[in-house]
Amino acid sequence: MAGRSELVVSFGEMLIDFVPTMAGVSLAEAPAFLKAPGGAPANVAIAVARLGGGAAFVGKLGDDEFGRMLAAILRDNGVDDGGVVFDAGARTALAFVTLRADGEREFMFYRNPSADMLLAAAELNVELIKRAAVFHYGSISLIAEPCRSAHLRAMEIAKEAGALLSYDPNLREALWPSREEARTKILSIWDQADIVKVSEVELEFLTGIDSVEDDVVMKLWRPTMKLFLVTLGDQGCKYYARVCCKPFFSSNKDAILLLIAEVFKTYALVES
Repeated sequence: MAGRSELVVSFGEMLIDFVPTMAGVSLAEAPAFLKAPGGAPANVAIAVARLGGGAAFVGKLGDDEFGRMLAAILRDNGVDDGGVVFDAGARTALAFVTLRADGEREFMFYRNPSADMLLAAAELNVELIKRAAVFHYGSISLIAEPCRSAHLRAMEIAKEAGALLSYDPNLREALWPSREEARTKILSIWDQADIVKVSEVELEFLTGIDSVEDDVVMKLWRPTMKLFLVTLGDQGCKYYARVCCKPFFSSNKDAILLLIAEVFKTYALVES
């Protein structure tokens, strides 16, 4: 069991992604699909565990074959699933996703509602969350109740216990009632995060400016942040910290994680 000094607890959605067996086609053109585990917060937990760190996941799955499969995938990858609960009345979420030949991604979600949306604050594994050195989350869990209240309560518990709060909005416009609501709710918890990571697309969405220049990024910077990263696809990323502001270009994810560790002067999360 990972101690508090090295445990990353991820909160949010885990689902089944269906991806086409053929590259560069639309969902309608796909001849068949393969299933794969998905959900950004769950992916983070598995990535941390594979890098040798302690990781746990908090979320809700359907009490169905897909939900049980996903929980087993967490365990098989060394992720503590003590924060996972199952819902007998709702299915595990499904998403069909493809990268078309024109470079655009296409999504189709099945969540009406799915189990992850129904996690309640009373179902949180409070002791597990209190053990977090880093508490990581996205914004999809802010869309609907009761999961939104569970998300906010989990943040409070983690912060009160001394964890760093790590936020990757992971914008999925199709899941939100409107662009305005998405922007408002994503920013509603912005000031509480210690670490924030956005893509260049999310930067434009949140600022309304199509630029990754420093003056644009600084519109989202907060004095309470310890680290702010803007990912630039195959161009690596730019990072901003309290004492620095400079580009960091690398497509090597281990190198980026080591950079983050250097900023915090600890390698507990990435050593093997």
